[in-house]
Amino acid sequence: MSGVWVFKNNGVMQLVENPGADHAEGRRGSGSSTSKRKVLVHLPSGQVVSSYNLLDQILRDLGWERYYGGDPDLYQFHKRSSIDLISLPKDFNKFNSIYMYDIVVKNPNIFHVRDM
Repeated sequence: MSGVWVFKNNGVMQLVENPGADHAEGRRGSGSSTSKRKVLVHLPSGQVVSSYNLLDQILRDLGWERYYGGDPDLYQFHKRSSIDLISLPKDFNKFNSIYMYDIVVKNPNIFHVRDM
């Protein structure tokens, strides 16, 4: 995992893996062959997380609990043993690498983000 971490105005941190690559690809006229979709992989099972139902079960098995006290537009989890909070968009179609890396950081050796 290499790149530049960028802090957005809303306080969310995003990893930009190839800064300037979009600009360079635009000059070459291609981009479809190099664009890759990121997926979250549960390492113990090797399974790609393809829904919140699956992610919910995995996180619960790891000790995470649903948190209902926050933003109603977010799907949130917390652990009683830590101050960590995982916040995800309610719409799984908006679940992107920013959220995936947040899960990876808070669950080391359990998840990995891969290019698909």
